[in-house]
Amino acid sequence: MPDVTVANLFKTFGAVTVLHEINFTIHDGEFFTLLGPSGCGKSTTLNCIAGLERPTGGTISVGDTTFVDTGNKKFLTPEERNLGMVFQSYALWPHMTVAANLAMPLTIRKTSKKDKRERIADALDKVGLAHLKDRYPHQLSGGQQQRVALARALVYSPSVLLLDEPLSNLDAKLREQARAWLKRLQEDLGITTVYVTHDQDEALALSDRIAVMSEGNMLQIGTPREIYETPATPEVAAFVGRCNFLLGRVEDTADGRSHVRLDASGDIVEIISGHRVEPGQEVTIAIRPERLEALPAGDTRPGVNSLKTDVLTTSYVGSRYEYDLKLGNRIVQVQTSRPGLTGTVCLTFAPDEALLYPAAVVPSAEVAELLTIPS
Repeated sequence: MPDVTVANLFKTFGAVTVLHEINFTIHDGEFFTLLGPSGCGKSTTLNCIAGLERPTGGTISVGDTTFVDTGNKKFLTPEERNLGMVFQSYALWPHMTVAANLAMPLTIRKTSKKDKRERIADALDKVGLAHLKDRYPHQLSGGQQQRVALARALVYSPSVLLLDEPLSNLDAKLREQARAWLKRLQEDLGITTVYVTHDQDEALALSDRIAVMSEGNMLQIGTPREIYETPATPEVAAFVGRCNFLLGRVEDTADGRSHVRLDASGDIVEIISGHRVEPGQEVTIAIRPERLEALPAGDTRPGVNSLKTDVLTTSYVGSRYEYDLKLGNRIVQVQTSRPGLTGTVCLTFAPDEALLYPAAVVPSAEVAELLTIPS
């Protein structure tokens, strides 16, 4: 399977710019996810690759074939690109059987009857629905409809598979099962796949690499582990998983270790960071709830930051307890296996468990409101 290369992709709708000259390469056989909130440009990017949207600027190529080159006024139509696409709505013809739905793209390509039968049988076998070929879409479950849509995208052996939120119409339990099945199928086929979703858990579970998007820009491209454990910006940290944010000012720094006075409580904490910061600089500390530990008051440990906090709420969620703790005028969320914490507790974390960003930034007004205690 070929690489997909997108260079300086730029797209406007009237006076509104929705893609700001983005660049990325998807490797042969890779499961690559475009992740971001609604309106960030991820579906527009996918549609530009598919040929459903005409870019304002940039180039798109798959292997040695150039699909788009706006400088040379080259634009291949969707049918000239041989890409498979699954839409969020599945877009199945309700008056056609499963087999007839799969036959449509083959008929358009003037495939022979014999080849058509073989391709339909093979595609349905790949998705485990050979026994349902004579049923109509309304006779199928949501998960089965999703597999039919995927089989239809695979039936003509596309060079790349494009998936636009294909699991979003399924309920939570079925979506989890479909996610595992889709991952196995993609690995078995080895087909280069571009996946669009706003679901962070989905992206982390499925992807070889993830591109996090916001307002038409790519904030970070990396493996799921890189995106989660070393987010490039507070915005990435906030969108992918849960995260606490504390603002502060650098007191001193040496050998990659910085001492930061927290705005919320006045406490000084030590942070190990790869970012260069200077004394007096305003900074943002980001730390995942599972990287924190809450201990009974007075129970301290050497080599870690220890902060006095008060328990506001406790939730039991099966595998762990979740606590909202009051630290000055901020709410800090903690996930731990330790039950029964009440009153005043000691919040601890190691210097290398937090991330330090060289600017005082809270990713969104919504996050700020949720994590601030009204005065």
